[in-house]
Amino acid sequence: MLGSTLPERSFQNTRDNMTIGIIGAGMIGSTLTRRLTELGHEVRVANSRAPDTLGELAEETGATPVWAEEVPKGADLIIVTIPEANVPDLPDGLLGDVPDEVPVVDTGNYYPRERDGRIGPIEEGMPESRWVEQQLGRPVIKAFNNIYFESLRDNGRPAGADDRIALPVAGDDPETKAVVCDLIDELGFDPIDAGGLDESWRQQPGTPAYTADLDAEGVREALADASPERPTGFTATDDSPGTFADPA
Repeated sequence: MLGSTLPERSFQNTRDNMTIGIIGAGMIGSTLTRRLTELGHEVRVANSRAPDTLGELAEETGATPVWAEEVPKGADLIIVTIPEANVPDLPDGLLGDVPDEVPVVDTGNYYPRERDGRIGPIEEGMPESRWVEQQLGRPVIKAFNNIYFESLRDNGRPAGADDRIALPVAGDDPETKAVVCDLIDELGFDPIDAGGLDESWRQQPGTPAYTADLDAEGVREALADASPERPTGFTATDDSPGTFADPA
């Protein structure tokens, strides 16, 4: 149910430690690499260049740098955290052999004026992660897209803390969604069920839940108050894309 806190599960949770594959080593990808290795998870991380360009991150965290094609091998959970416009450029069939029970998390956001340019189906109203799902050929869970990397890095809190931030999680499969919610809880945030993937527009850029660092009740209210209309600043123009310093 939209806005609910997911209940405890009877099946295996993330605290048994997982092998986690991360595609993307930008602000969110590198932050998740640091946080997840600190928690004892085995992390394999890839960027758009080559494994040897991730040496500093690997030395700091103990994560294993790999090519993108190697990320899914043996992974218990996969995180895709790259610019929206680059998703179609991932290797064909990258996730084709990944078992259905392995969650694939999309952390991405569509920034047409700053980075991605015009993506027609999103401009026409398709939720961003539904479009990503189509490009990957694989169901995804939308999470970690509405928090700045600094908050993700620094602001995790124990369960029950008064200042614990809540994060919305959208997806169609209850079991893979619950695995992601367990991981969010382990990272120190309250997971809030944001509904199916078709409801994931409620946490996209420009909505009340986006980068607001709200508590659980605040996230529930923000999801309910969201409008499906994309704000003008988050739609493409004829000159898009520009840059984050000079959007077009």
